[in-house]
Amino acid sequence: MGLFDFLKPPDISQGVREFQSTPGAVLLDVRTAEEYRDGHIPGSKNAPLDSMEVVLSAVPERDTPLFVYCYSGARSRQATGALRHMGYSSVKNIGGIAAWRGKVEY
Repeated sequence: MGLFDFLKPPDISQGVREFQSTPGAVLLDVRTAEEYRDGHIPGSKNAPLDSMEVVLSAVPERDTPLFVYCYSGARSRQATGALRHMGYSSVKNIGGIAAWRGKVEY
C-alpha cells in the first residue's frame, strides 16, 4: 500500500464482482434518471442522489449490502454518506461507470 493510495478511485470492475458474489446485495446507480436511461450496469437500480429517500422503500432492510456508483465516483461518495446517515450499515462506493468496461443496459 503506497502513501497516496487513498487518492486512487475505487475499481468499479472489482466492485461489481463483489456485488455479484454478495448474496442479497443491491447495486445502486445514483445518477439522474436520464443518465440511467442512457446506459447502466445490468442489475442496478436507479436511486438519484437528490432522491435518496426512494431507497427506504426499495430496500427496507438496513443491513442489506449496498454497492453504489455514479458517473465518476463523486456522487456515489456523497450517496454512501447519506445512506449511512439513513441507517444502512453495509454501504460501499464502487466508483464511476465512466471507468466501466463491461456490458451496459438501456
